[in-house]
Amino acid sequence: MSNLETTDAVRVSNNAAPRLRHPEKSKRADSPFQRKPSWIRLKKPEGSAFYETRRLMREQQLATVCEEASCPNIGECWSMRHATFMIMGEICTRGCSFCNVATGRPDALDMFEPGRVAHSVKQLGLRHVVITSVDRDDLDDGGAEHMAQTIRAVRRQSPDTTIEVLTPDFRGKKGAEEIVFAARPDVFNHNLETVPHLYPSVRPGARYYTSLRLLDDAKRADPSVFTKSGVMVGLGETMEDLRQVMDDLRAAEVDFLTVGQYLQPTPKHHPVERFVTPEDFKKIEELARTKGFLGVSASPLTRSSFHADEDFARLKKQRLSG
Repeated sequence: MSNLETTDAVRVSNNAAPRLRHPEKSKRADSPFQRKPSWIRLKKPEGSAFYETRRLMREQQLATVCEEASCPNIGECWSMRHATFMIMGEICTRGCSFCNVATGRPDALDMFEPGRVAHSVKQLGLRHVVITSVDRDDLDDGGAEHMAQTIRAVRRQSPDTTIEVLTPDFRGKKGAEEIVFAARPDVFNHNLETVPHLYPSVRPGARYYTSLRLLDDAKRADPSVFTKSGVMVGLGETMEDLRQVMDDLRAAEVDFLTVGQYLQPTPKHHPVERFVTPEDFKKIEELARTKGFLGVSASPLTRSSFHADEDFARLKKQRLSG
């Protein structure tokens, strides 16, 4: 068996053979892992809160991007009872070279999932919740209505909880984005992920200007919504590339930018071209702030939903003071 088959399979039924987690990557040549530098240290899962959060996710049969995308911050976030809910199943219809979410044919939507997410948000006592999803190119609306139902379900059960959605691009799904806009999340987040010239190798199923336009549309639909986007570094981009992305995002009036180090999930994924130093992250943050973003988070372990509740509080304060 290949390395991908032995280390990265998805279990199905007891009688079925394991399904490859990334069938589209199985024929890719291996890219050896680079040793992580001293400034990247992951916090181990610990404490009762971590295990209580995990138990609740299992009981409610919910997926989280924390687990499915192998987020390096899961130990810290779950220990604080923070979890990013990933709705519409655990299988994505796309196969981005950086992502560890399983690829394949998804199952049918679970009509009871919005209610279970809302129940879990209430149980965890979240002040701010992040809801994301896999890409569902198999659905006529890309899953937009399901996401809107989840937003509404959370609002009914936890009216004081602020809601952040991290959406797919809904590429080619006419009217889909408007369905999510109409549900009025407090934060509309869509990640550009990387710079334009790396899209063919990093994010082949997406288009840079489609993603940029989605963020612009969100702000035009509701100028009061906070918009947010994130990029990874260490994939082969330059500082000039990042400068252009920042200019493009500000032209779309995006409020908040996150920048984090790309970490390679398996040998079949896109290689890490370099580990960006904390000093360089500081330069990236300083550059972004000169561009006029209301908020910037840039560090090796920054991820879109990491400390999202604190970031949202700062965004509101910054807008009011501005």
